Amino acid sequence: MKSFPVLIDPVFIKPQSYSALDTFWLKLINDERDLPFVHLTLRITLILVPLGILLYMPFISGWMWWAVSAAYVYFNNLVFKGPFGLMLHCTSHRPWFKKEYKLANLYLPWFIGLFFGQTPETYASHHLGMHHRENNLEEDLSSTMHFQRDSVKDFSKYLLNFFVLGVIPLIFYFIKHKQVKLSRKVMRGELFFVFMCIGLCFVNWEATVMVFILPLLLSRVIMMMGNWAQHSFVDGEDPSNDYKNSITCINAKYNKKCWNDGYHISHHIKPAMHWTLHPAHLQDNLDEYAANKALVFEGVDFLFVWKNLMTKNYDVLEKHLVNINGMFSSSEEAVALMKHRAAKISA
Repeated sequence: MKSFPVLIDPVFIKPQSYSALDTFWLKLINDERDLPFVHLTLRITLILVPLGILLYMPFISGWMWWAVSAAYVYFNNLVFKGPFGLMLHCTSHRPWFKKEYKLANLYLPWFIGLFFGQTPETYASHHLGMHHRENNLEEDLSSTMHFQRDSVKDFSKYLLNFFVLGVIPLIFYFIKHKQVKLSRKVMRGELFFVFMCIGLCFVNWEATVMVFILPLLLSRVIMMMGNWAQHSFVDGEDPSNDYKNSITCINAKYNKKCWNDGYHISHHIKPAMHWTLHPAHLQDNLDEYAANKALVFEGVDFLFVWKNLMTKNYDVLEKHLVNINGMFSSSEEAVALMKHRAAKISA
């Protein structure tokens, strides 16, 4: 275990001046702290989207097609996937563009998101309309409570359930809770993506698989792995307690790349809090974290936590665990608590 470190995750530092291009965008967006989203979106638009379109061009064939495919896969998965996914997360919680330019808020979910396998409207509807409302409890369709969370077998069931049933339970969830507008949004986005892929298969099925279908499958697997790790440690006696049903990852490269997404405890406590404020929130609430024996890991991300849970490497996880205010008296106590909170909670 580690004592509480100096936080080096990104916070907002107001620049002395902005370029002419940045000044233009600042007139359109709600929050100057989100200017990096503009820069990322422009890079994706100018790099990834053209590569995807090139794969449909008849003059790109043979080794050239595979070379462009390799470039597309590289930029999609290794450069842009994480930052885009968490930018979509942030802009779902906090509208990006001002009201007079609100149509621009559709650019990410209805266009750019398609290249990452994000069906329009589904992510925001699921995350804001269902997951945060249910908070990993009984009615949360992505709840981890009733699974053994250090079990490959249980994770496989969790993943298979999601892939077999798809968004159908989400649609019925919204109908049950009289949120017809959200159910229609999900249906509209899913059907749009399906029919788009079917139509594009008649143009070039290989390109459609590479550009849209494979990213869809991969993104959904990664999202389920991420949610599993974020809610792997749940206190069965107090499962609605955000400090005891979520984890936080600090001082990780992931936070610099993905807008402080590692701060999942504070995100559930204050879902609309700006991504640059999470480090300060943690620092200001250390006593609460300690009182609840909240699990905070340093220098690692959620996929690291997931991997070590699947291999039951609790000793590895313990080495990255932060012992806030001396809340654990020994390494053995910390490991015992992690194992207890990873256990299946009976229905």
